[in-house]
Amino acid sequence: MIAPVLFILAAMLGVMLCAWRFQSARANGGWVDVFWSFGTGASCVASILVAGAEGAPWRRFLVAACLAAWSLRLGFYIVLRVRRGPEDVRYAEMRRQWGSSYDRKILSFLLVQAPVSALLGYAALSAARQSEPGFRLADALGLAIAFAAILGEAAADRQMRRFKADPANHGQVCDRGLWAWSRHPNYLFEALLWTSFPLIATDLAKPSSWLSWLAPLAMGLALRYGSGVPPLEAAMVRSKGEAYRRYQQRVPVLLPFIRGR
Repeated sequence: MIAPVLFILAAMLGVMLCAWRFQSARANGGWVDVFWSFGTGASCVASILVAGAEGAPWRRFLVAACLAAWSLRLGFYIVLRVRRGPEDVRYAEMRRQWGSSYDRKILSFLLVQAPVSALLGYAALSAARQSEPGFRLADALGLAIAFAAILGEAAADRQMRRFKADPANHGQVCDRGLWAWSRHPNYLFEALLWTSFPLIATDLAKPSSWLSWLAPLAMGLALRYGSGVPPLEAAMVRSKGEAYRRYQQRVPVLLPFIRGR
């Protein structure tokens, strides 16, 4: 298991270095997410399909298919968004805060994402290499969660895209559909996706499989306290002002019905 995880780590270090050069040349940090989405998906799928033949073939194929569907859907969605619109508000906020040191600091920020991808890859590899040959309830639940998460994130992105495309909504806060229940439903479904692989992977007789639960934990923490919510909400408060503050008071940050200060 160590070799394929190291492959993902090395591949993603290269991918994120390329992302740094590309976003610098285009003066648009949004391209970073394109490189990360495609790079993480491709390196994880390659590790599952090429690095060894452990686990049932049908399970390896299904886990790889889930990863490919997630990566392609998210990657192409971000490509269209970056090409058509201004710089993602998260990176614009970082650029504003970091000023002349943006290029140096964004490089460190990007390289940290490589070990996160390796951790996610470990969870996916653990699921693909689950030793039980038959189809289990855990497989059904894990695949159902992955399917629901991909569809849910796509629905949230589609609702936001339609909201922004309507001139009547200019300057307003999207609080419709999934966005009426969570301020960041796309992030919620993204974190949920990575719980599906540990669910498939967990084996009571194999303690190392429990380490796969670090993947959704790392993703959830990164989105909630790192590159996701904080810079995005700071930018939204600056641009929307009191309207967004009222939205923050009405709608939970991630989990519906769970409010926090």
